[in-house]
Amino acid sequence: MFIMHTPSELKSLFLDYMQQHNFQLAPKELFEPVDYILQLGGKRLRPVLLLMSHNLYQTEVDSALSAAYAYEIFHNFSLVHDDIMDEAPLRRGKATIHQKYDINTGILSGDVMLIYAYKYLLETPDKNLVPELMTLFSKVAAEVCIGQQYDMNFETSDSITIAAYLQMIEYKTASLIAGALKTGALLAGAPAEDLYHLYEFGRNLGIAFQLQDDILDTYGNAATFGKRIGGDIVQNKKTYLVLKAMQLANNTQKQVLENLLSTYPKEEEAKIATVVDIFDALDIKAIASEKKDEYHQKAIAHLALVKVVEERKIHLQEIAKELLERVK
Repeated sequence: MFIMHTPSELKSLFLDYMQQHNFQLAPKELFEPVDYILQLGGKRLRPVLLLMSHNLYQTEVDSALSAAYAYEIFHNFSLVHDDIMDEAPLRRGKATIHQKYDINTGILSGDVMLIYAYKYLLETPDKNLVPELMTLFSKVAAEVCIGQQYDMNFETSDSITIAAYLQMIEYKTASLIAGALKTGALLAGAPAEDLYHLYEFGRNLGIAFQLQDDILDTYGNAATFGKRIGGDIVQNKKTYLVLKAMQLANNTQKQVLENLLSTYPKEEEAKIATVVDIFDALDIKAIASEKKDEYHQKAIAHLALVKVVEERKIHLQEIAKELLERVK
């Protein structure tokens, strides 16, 4: 009998695997920060999605756990280095690695995480799939780095288009989600057409997910969001909200935005409040939410084309909805 596991069941299976393969290794100075970031919690979105796509085709998901761990380790590696570059003090409500330890530790512990991500990917039982898995994973990993560089470039550029921003978040955020979904199905022997639609489901879902993250960075609650509210504004990031505001602003509003988002004043809270006032005047939150919903619908359209019985897609449909309605 075919068994569909719930996302919570798959998460439990994955967390058990993580516990059995922890990073309580020597030297402590290198691996303790790895264990620290991996134990901070989080949604475990990428490994759960990987296992969910695998479960579309097979009841048994144990053979996909090492690949799921590879995606989770890589995701957290990118966060460690991202936090250093952003000078972020908090991650999931706790001190970031470079704050808890130091920058050199953050760099080196992040490096070893990248290596271990490939190590766990190579432990997939079906060695015939390794070349295809490695090719996909390397493509995804490179796109995450490209997306991060574009993100940094955008901080000092005055000519960023909304299209360029959406391309950046596709690389930085959506690519890893798409890759995880395709990997799970690939390990389960899914047909090529389904692999394509699951990747596109993940790509569009990932863009919508990041747009929701942008909205929460400005309009979320620090206690539940786990990061400082207004952090993107403080760092002069050209998010969808900022770019849309610049597009719709009158001359006075545009000048204020340009001045504030090109400097780093000591009065950070005043800067955040002024930018948010302009956002509110232009109804930017609603506009960003509409764009997020547009990508959500594209994602669901691709999921509908995956050729498995509809009952097996219910959990993916539900988790996509939950992700985009989250308040943290």
